[in-house]
Amino acid sequence: MSAEEPLKVLVVDDSAPNRRLLTELLESSPDVRVVSTASDGNEGLRQVLALHPDVVTLDLEMPRLGGYSFLRLLKSAAPTPVIVISSYAHKADVFKALELGAFDFIAKPSKPTPDALERLRRELHEKVHAARRVRAELQPTVRRPRVIPLEPSFVVGVGASTGGPPAVQRLLESLSPEPSMSLLVCQHMPKQFTRAFAERLDRLGPFTVREAQEGDTLQPGHVFIAPGGRQLVVYRQGGQYTLGTPPPTMQDKHAPSVDRLFMSLAEVFGSKAVGVVLTGMGSDGALGAKSIRKAGGEVWAESERTAVIYGMPQEAVATGAVSRVLPLGEIGPALVELARKRRVT
Repeated sequence: MSAEEPLKVLVVDDSAPNRRLLTELLESSPDVRVVSTASDGNEGLRQVLALHPDVVTLDLEMPRLGGYSFLRLLKSAAPTPVIVISSYAHKADVFKALELGAFDFIAKPSKPTPDALERLRRELHEKVHAARRVRAELQPTVRRPRVIPLEPSFVVGVGASTGGPPAVQRLLESLSPEPSMSLLVCQHMPKQFTRAFAERLDRLGPFTVREAQEGDTLQPGHVFIAPGGRQLVVYRQGGQYTLGTPPPTMQDKHAPSVDRLFMSLAEVFGSKAVGVVLTGMGSDGALGAKSIRKAGGEVWAESERTAVIYGMPQEAVATGAVSRVLPLGEIGPALVELARKRRVT
């Protein structure tokens, strides 16, 4: 990048007055240009991928996709320096953002006095220029294509509810050393959101993530998200496994239902079935866990230490069907190890 080119900044904030103010302060410097603004994390990600800014300024509390999820997805999709702009009252939020990869932060002034705004202007310019210098260090590593078999060597069913989206994302990220796996994910989520959820996860790599559709074939290296308002089950047809997405019955308490998914895995895969119960409220997954255990398979649950809501894991553990209780960060590596052991044997 030549010295004559202005520094390109994307402003992400759900407040229109804040977006206007930050744009004005940033562009008071002739070598800074605000290329666009976004009112939430989803729009911000689209703008990053389309415009390739040098720096992003980010508000943490936003509708739809908040600052934390934005940081996690940005790191995988298009690593870009991020400066968090937050108030002094949210120090813990700022430190969490820094742990998730934010480059730096700026505290919002409690009162917009002329002196306070001038200090904010100077700090903005100082930190966006500093962020620009690390831009090249954040370029993503080119992923080399991996050769994977035609049939999945290892199939895992995952159930989650409250607190599930970031937990599922973290789990997928930790499974990248074993891309020949196939996962079926039942996340309690309305039908308007499951496709967007799958599309966001698809940017993580190396897995291909999609919302399951009737007739899809279970494939290695693929993750299928249960569609909101319907169920996700597996059928054995000849030499392949086909996915079904039937509507819920009167007996189903949830759609999608972890119980229905786990019961299907138990019926089709028997002792090879593996179910994982992550954070969530309620007891969905407990009956399915018993089915998998009865068929000779394994059921694991997220521990209380990391689960946002320990309801679903706790109910599964109470059935006696769970063989391992692990913190979220240990589940992925343990599944990778199990997959490799099963492939050898």
